[in-house]
Amino acid sequence: MLKIGLTGGIGAGKSEVSKRLAAYGAIVIDADLISREVVAPGTSGLAEITEAFGPGVLGPGGTLDRAALGDVVFADEKKLAKLNSIVHPRVGTRMRELEDSAGASAIVVHDVPLIAENDLAGGYDLVVVVDVPPRLQVDRLIRYRGMTREQAMSRMAAQASREQRLSIADIVVDNSGSLAELDRQVGELWGELRRREALAAS
Repeated sequence: MLKIGLTGGIGAGKSEVSKRLAAYGAIVIDADLISREVVAPGTSGLAEITEAFGPGVLGPGGTLDRAALGDVVFADEKKLAKLNSIVHPRVGTRMRELEDSAGASAIVVHDVPLIAENDLAGGYDLVVVVDVPPRLQVDRLIRYRGMTREQAMSRMAAQASREQRLSIADIVVDNSGSLAELDRQVGELWGELRRREALAAS
């Protein structure tokens, strides 16, 4: 098994890369999806978040209002750390379960936003960083996610810097061009991952 850590700043297009790798046959384990699962209504994760941050972070029907929670934690490092201490251990446990169920020859891609922030690079055979210039990140967050410039800058400031992410990269995918260019790069990346998996297995 080849374990890949896939990361990138918010708005860099990491999910576009993971979608393409899944189409090639990678087993993609998406930390964002799992982080939603572990705080779904009825979970201990949601109960602990509500206890820590109050009922104001709940939306209609008792689901987590991620935007309201984001506004609370992204402006306060201590609150963000508290949220991470609730969510991250639960996500880690679930990701290990999914990895354990993949085949011995699988290429497993852990789609994780915070590899640099949480010093997780050592847990993977390779780290792939999806990179774009910060001005493009801001532009995409405003255009595609409806954020204000201030919200975009705040979300980016809560993450590792571009330099910190690039410093842990074994392979960099530059997503500042067209989708066709991204397709080409991901095709080359898949070929390299297959080569490395075959080497590791031989």
